[in-house]
Amino acid sequence: MFAKIEVNGDGAAPLYRFLREGAPKEDGATEISWNFAKFLVDAQGKVVKRYTPKTTPEEIAVDLDAALG
Repeated sequence: MFAKIEVNGDGAAPLYRFLREGAPKEDGATEISWNFAKFLVDAQGKVVKRYTPKTTPEEIAVDLDAALG
């Protein structure tokens, strides 16, 4: 549970590969550039949106409310 894992590259953990591919950055890149990147995933397991490390939980609230319907 506390082992170091890769989030980018060929050795990326499956979860991070799924998140990156499901919500690329605005420029189309999929790499996670900082460890505080956030992802919103809906109840069906679809990646809804990626957020920058500086995005606060309050800024995500609107999207979260919409996802919860």
